[in-house]
Amino acid sequence: MGERGPRSSFTDISCPNESCRDFGRPDLGNIVGNGTYRTKSGVVRKYICRTCERSFCDRTRTAFFDLRTKDEKVLIALKLVLKGMGLRGIAEVLGVKLDSVRFWIRRAAEHADEVNDVLVKDLKVSRVELWTFVKKNDSRSGN
Repeated sequence: MGERGPRSSFTDISCPNESCRDFGRPDLGNIVGNGTYRTKSGVVRKYICRTCERSFCDRTRTAFFDLRTKDEKVLIALKLVLKGMGLRGIAEVLGVKLDSVRFWIRRAAEHADEVNDVLVKDLKVSRVELWTFVKKNDSRSGN
Protein backbone atom coordinates (compact mmCIF):
# COMPACT_ATOMS: atom_id res chain seq x y z
CA MET A 1 0.00 0.00 0.00
CA GLY A 2 1.19 3.47 -0.86
CA GLU A 3 0.95 6.62 1.17
CA ARG A 4 -2.52 7.43 -0.18
CA GLY A 5 -3.75 3.99 -1.15
CA PRO A 6 -2.66 1.18 -3.45
CA ARG A 7 0.39 1.70 -5.64
CA SER A 8 -0.29 2.90 -9.19
CA SER A 9 -0.61 0.30 -11.93
CA PHE A 10 -0.05 2.86 -14.71
CA THR A 11 3.65 2.21 -15.15
CA ASP A 12 3.83 3.28 -18.81
CA ILE A 13 2.24 6.72 -18.18
CA SER A 14 4.28 9.81 -17.29
CA CYS A 15 3.28 13.30 -16.19
CA PRO A 16 2.79 15.68 -19.16
CA ASN A 17 3.25 18.80 -17.00
CA GLU A 18 6.60 20.32 -17.98
CA SER A 19 6.98 22.06 -14.61
CA CYS A 20 6.59 18.78 -12.70
CA ARG A 21 9.83 17.24 -11.41
CA ASP A 22 8.60 13.84 -12.71
CA PHE A 23 7.78 15.15 -16.21
CA GLY A 24 8.26 12.49 -18.88
CA ARG A 25 9.52 9.87 -16.44
CA PRO A 26 7.32 6.75 -16.50
CA ASP A 27 7.31 3.91 -13.97
CA LEU A 28 7.66 6.07 -10.85
CA GLY A 29 4.30 5.14 -9.35
CA ASN A 30 3.19 8.77 -9.17
CA ILE A 31 0.32 8.42 -11.69
CA VAL A 32 -3.09 7.24 -10.45
CA GLY A 33 -6.34 6.73 -12.31
CA ASN A 34 -9.06 9.35 -11.99
CA GLY A 35 -11.96 7.81 -13.89
CA THR A 36 -12.97 7.86 -17.53
CA TYR A 37 -15.16 9.81 -19.93
CA ARG A 38 -16.74 8.98 -23.26
CA THR A 39 -15.99 10.60 -26.59
CA LYS A 40 -17.25 9.83 -30.09
CA SER A 41 -14.16 7.65 -30.51
CA GLY A 42 -14.60 5.69 -27.28
CA VAL A 43 -13.59 5.81 -23.65
CA VAL A 44 -10.72 8.07 -22.53
CA ARG A 45 -8.98 7.47 -19.20
CA LYS A 46 -8.15 10.35 -16.85
CA TYR A 47 -5.15 10.44 -14.50
CA ILE A 48 -3.67 12.50 -11.65
CA CYS A 49 0.02 13.02 -11.02
CA ARG A 50 0.69 12.65 -7.29
CA THR A 51 3.81 14.81 -7.58
CA CYS A 52 2.27 18.00 -9.00
CA GLU A 53 -1.44 17.17 -8.42
CA ARG A 54 -2.30 17.98 -12.06
CA SER A 55 -4.95 15.95 -13.86
CA PHE A 56 -4.63 14.86 -17.48
CA CYS A 57 -6.04 12.26 -19.88
CA ASP A 58 -4.84 9.77 -22.48
CA ARG A 59 -5.13 12.41 -25.19
CA THR A 60 -3.15 15.17 -23.46
CA ARG A 61 -0.26 16.37 -25.65
CA THR A 62 -1.53 14.41 -28.67
CA ALA A 63 -3.02 15.47 -32.01
CA PHE A 64 -6.44 14.20 -30.85
CA PHE A 65 -6.67 16.28 -27.65
CA ASP A 66 -9.98 18.14 -27.44
CA LEU A 67 -11.17 17.10 -30.92
CA ARG A 68 -14.88 16.52 -31.25
CA THR A 69 -14.59 14.35 -34.35
CA LYS A 70 -14.08 10.61 -34.48
CA ASP A 71 -10.42 9.65 -34.62
CA GLU A 72 -11.05 7.47 -37.67
CA LYS A 73 -12.41 10.40 -39.68
CA VAL A 74 -9.38 12.55 -38.88
CA LEU A 75 -7.00 9.71 -39.78
CA ILE A 76 -8.82 9.14 -43.08
CA ALA A 77 -8.48 12.86 -43.89
CA LEU A 78 -4.75 12.77 -43.15
CA LYS A 79 -4.26 9.65 -45.28
CA LEU A 80 -6.13 11.28 -48.18
CA VAL A 81 -3.86 14.35 -47.91
CA LEU A 82 -0.81 12.06 -48.05
CA LYS A 83 -2.22 10.37 -51.14
CA GLY A 84 -2.51 13.75 -52.88
CA MET A 85 -6.22 14.48 -52.66
CA GLY A 86 -7.19 18.15 -52.43
CA LEU A 87 -8.49 19.64 -49.20
CA ARG A 88 -11.84 20.66 -50.70
CA GLY A 89 -12.35 17.15 -52.04
CA ILE A 90 -11.53 15.62 -48.66
CA ALA A 91 -13.98 17.95 -46.92
CA GLU A 92 -16.71 17.04 -49.41
CA VAL A 93 -16.09 13.28 -49.19
CA LEU A 94 -16.05 13.26 -45.39
CA GLY A 95 -18.97 15.68 -45.05
CA VAL A 96 -17.06 18.25 -42.99
CA LYS A 97 -16.09 21.88 -43.43
CA LEU A 98 -12.91 22.80 -45.24
CA ASP A 99 -11.73 24.66 -42.14
CA SER A 100 -12.01 21.43 -40.14
CA VAL A 101 -9.67 19.62 -42.54
CA ARG A 102 -7.25 22.55 -42.38
CA PHE A 103 -7.35 22.48 -38.58
CA TRP A 104 -6.68 18.72 -38.49
CA ILE A 105 -3.67 19.16 -40.79
CA ARG A 106 -2.26 21.97 -38.65
CA ARG A 107 -2.76 19.92 -35.49
CA ALA A 108 -1.14 16.87 -37.11
CA ALA A 109 1.83 18.99 -38.22
CA GLU A 110 2.32 20.15 -34.62
CA HIS A 111 2.52 16.50 -33.57
CA ALA A 112 4.34 15.28 -36.68
CA ASP A 113 6.47 12.59 -35.02
CA GLU A 114 3.50 10.87 -33.35
CA VAL A 115 1.34 11.15 -36.49
CA ASN A 116 4.20 9.78 -38.56
CA ASP A 117 4.41 6.69 -36.33
CA VAL A 118 0.67 5.99 -36.70
CA LEU A 119 0.35 6.64 -40.43
CA VAL A 120 3.50 4.80 -41.50
CA LYS A 121 2.12 1.60 -39.94
CA ASP A 122 -0.92 1.69 -42.25
CA LEU A 123 0.66 3.05 -45.43
CA LYS A 124 3.39 1.42 -47.45
CA VAL A 125 5.78 4.39 -47.17
CA SER A 126 9.02 4.82 -45.29
CA ARG A 127 8.51 8.37 -43.99
CA VAL A 128 5.66 10.85 -43.88
CA GLU A 129 6.22 14.58 -44.10
CA LEU A 130 3.20 16.81 -43.72
CA TRP A 131 3.68 19.99 -45.69
CA THR A 132 0.84 22.39 -45.55
CA PHE A 133 0.34 25.44 -47.68
CA VAL A 134 -3.05 26.45 -46.39
CA LYS A 135 -4.10 30.01 -46.97
CA LYS A 136 -7.60 31.15 -46.25
CA ASN A 137 -8.63 33.99 -48.53
CA ASP A 138 -10.61 36.64 -46.75
CA SER A 139 -12.78 38.19 -49.43
CA ARG A 140 -14.26 40.63 -46.91
CA SER A 141 -10.96 42.42 -46.22
CA GLY A 142 -11.02 44.33 -49.53
CA ASN A 143 -7.38 43.58 -50.36
